[in-house]
Amino acid sequence: MGISELLLRITIGFVVLFVLTRIMGRKEISQMTFVNFVSAISIGSITANLVVNQNLSILNGVIALTGWTVFTLVLAFVEIFSIKGRKVVSGDPVIVIKDGKIAEKALRIHRLDLDTLTSMLRQKNIFSISVVDYAIFETNGRLTVLLKENKQPVTKSDMNISSESKVYPIPTEIIVDGKVLPDSLEKLDLDIDWVNSELKQHGADSAAEVFFGQVQTDGSLFIDKKEGSRGTSS
Repeated sequence: MGISELLLRITIGFVVLFVLTRIMGRKEISQMTFVNFVSAISIGSITANLVVNQNLSILNGVIALTGWTVFTLVLAFVEIFSIKGRKVVSGDPVIVIKDGKIAEKALRIHRLDLDTLTSMLRQKNIFSISVVDYAIFETNGRLTVLLKENKQPVTKSDMNISSESKVYPIPTEIIVDGKVLPDSLEKLDLDIDWVNSELKQHGADSAAEVFFGQVQTDGSLFIDKKEGSRGTSS
């Protein structure tokens, strides 16, 4: 195989693989099921053969890639439009912890051991099975967990705190490297007088002393002063 043919194969392989991957959609990457996993490996292998195997013609390689993509898309449509087909292709989510108790039979059927289960829980910052009410092993290999009621995070509604205390949807920067951002102030319906007033409360004479300033969701101002200015942050 000459250099020119190799470069041609690389180019065609990359372009075809890129186009077909875009056609198959983001699920191949973000929510990989068994079918997606097999599809990704197979398409990668076919592309590799298309590039380096001179016994495989470029036309046959492209046909093989296209054919495999068609099969993958057909199965994807089966998953979308047929409940029975979805169960055959992807299977069902499996409850591995129910009412705080480990479903040993489900673990054995799906070849999960306790070390793997506890590892998956730790990845969700759960270090004790005792706080888990339900855990579901999803078809994409991930674990969904519902904590026991007395272990769930407290919400504002639980504490009868009005959501109106949230003034802005997200924190917004208004000072960067000593300079006030007028566009940000306008979006927040604030003015320079409000900024100067807040800065004085934080012990800063002007925005020039501030390295970073950000309005928080509750309407308060966080500042980080420049090195050498009085204090460090407020």
